[in-house]
Amino acid sequence: MKHQTPASTTETPAGAGTHRSLERGLGLLEAVATSPLPLALADAVRRTGLHRSTAHHLLQSLVRAGYLRQDDSTRAYSLSQKLFQLTGRTWSAEQLGEIARPYLEELTRQTGEGCSVAIWIGGQVRISAKQEAQGPVRAVQELGGDRPLYCTAVGKALAAWLPPAEVAAVLDRTPMVAHTPRTITTRDAFDAELRRIRSAGYAIDDEEQYEGLRCIAVPVFSHTGQVIASMCVVSPKQRMTQQKLQVVRAPLVVQARRLSERLGHDPAVIDNP
Repeated sequence: MKHQTPASTTETPAGAGTHRSLERGLGLLEAVATSPLPLALADAVRRTGLHRSTAHHLLQSLVRAGYLRQDDSTRAYSLSQKLFQLTGRTWSAEQLGEIARPYLEELTRQTGEGCSVAIWIGGQVRISAKQEAQGPVRAVQELGGDRPLYCTAVGKALAAWLPPAEVAAVLDRTPMVAHTPRTITTRDAFDAELRRIRSAGYAIDDEEQYEGLRCIAVPVFSHTGQVIASMCVVSPKQRMTQQKLQVVRAPLVVQARRLSERLGHDPAVIDNP
């Protein structure tokens, strides 16, 4: 009688293909998560060693599942808010800066002025993205630079929606130094300013940190409903008149809302302090 080889020794174990796809997909997810910038397909192939068509198929599957986003113009991949919602992670300054870039570009195009996004990270107000205006006279902002909480529009727009205990902890270790005659230097005056900001929905720095400079800022919220950053328009006061402050406010609010939505924010869920 002729003996046959058992099928189990020649067939592929059930699910092995699925397991390989899962491993490759997770490898691509890790590659995107650890990349400081959105990851192009070619870079994903280089990092994972996958065939280009395989990597493309898996990346598109992750996009459809809601774990990745693909930029419409660059076609590069970045993490979606879904992963941050699932893991409880927050964006780094670099990640938020890259996400905010197109909104700032549009805001400068609409207003003709410089703008930036400041993230609340580690108890600091840090500029994570900026867009400079054209022309010889403009406000130059330092990317990665920290800003005082109490005398800048981006700081005050954060402070107005942060938990009061966090704000108090910062002020306890930060003397309220008068940078100009307009700087707020007392806690009572600052508390009154925060109440005004919450009521109005925006903050203004009218030569409070630097003489000759005006800025208007609004909060940016994440998927948790809590404030994570602020967005501003800034310019020398010769151009940023009181009238123009009000003119630029509408496009600023729109772009900040769009950025908040990109971060998974639902306007119905805001954790006011």
